[in-house]
Amino acid sequence: MPEAAVHHTRHSIDVEASADAVYPIIADVTRWPYTFGPTIHVDLLEHHADGPERTERLRLWATANGVVRSWTSRRTLTPAAGRIVFRQEVSAAPVASMGGEWRLEPLGDGRTRVILLHDFTVAGEDPGAAAWVEKAVDANSTVELAALRAAALPAAAGTRLSFEDSVHVPAPPGDVYEFLYRADRWNERLPHVARVELTEDDPDVQTLEMDTIAPDGSVHTTKSVRVGFPTSRIVYKQTTLPPLLAAHTGAWTLRADGDGVTVTSQHTVVLRPERIEPLLGAAATLADARALVQRNLSTNSTRTLQQARQYLQPVSD
Repeated sequence: MPEAAVHHTRHSIDVEASADAVYPIIADVTRWPYTFGPTIHVDLLEHHADGPERTERLRLWATANGVVRSWTSRRTLTPAAGRIVFRQEVSAAPVASMGGEWRLEPLGDGRTRVILLHDFTVAGEDPGAAAWVEKAVDANSTVELAALRAAALPAAAGTRLSFEDSVHVPAPPGDVYEFLYRADRWNERLPHVARVELTEDDPDVQTLEMDTIAPDGSVHTTKSVRVGFPTSRIVYKQTTLPPLLAAHTGAWTLRADGDGVTVTSQHTVVLRPERIEPLLGAAATLADARALVQRNLSTNSTRTLQQARQYLQPVSD
């Protein structure tokens, strides 16, 4: 039986930052969801250090040609050489196998060339499938390299904000998880949700679009991809964002606690500084924007959890 044809791609970009500034962004997969547009969520499954190298095993959810796909990969990181080699262990159809490498080449004057290589095969030697994968690799690589260049610049400092809020809900974990996961009923259960549309083409992977009423009365339409891990957490990434945000990821995490569950709502956002003045006025600062975003998101998250507590609260005689 002939071997499957191996397809190769190469993408590169020059970044106005040193390799020491660029490498950590690629190496730290926890930064990918709010840095790289296609990445929805990454779970770091294993990590081992062995001298100058580090190996990792991770599961990643990302969009490819607008469709959510998930796969498991192993990476070998060699920081001193500016290299990260990756190979998928479990691929998502139509990909049969995929691997590649990140290479960083210092250019002098604090600049770095980032090279991203891929090789892949497709099931059944289908030319249409190969074209589909190549289109996805090209689109995602181009977007990711541009995002990497922006994230490495000094101007990106201070634009990221992370925070969390927790509420105790006196109910079984399964019931609390169901309340959060059944977002298709949020417009019935949550006063700050005016409209909701939810689809679930694959188990535990949802696309959620909704209109949310902010504390100031304004209405924002957002679209998110959510990944559920019954009955412990739901992670999500907004793919349609309010105009002030460049990225927004989050999670609902459930922890059994006494007579119920402590639910923590976590947010990470990246602001768009160029939109602060047009949206908030000439006197508004980055600090003002950070405070506004945190206040609005914390208010809505806390409202959701308080409604869950009220909805699930046992009725006493």
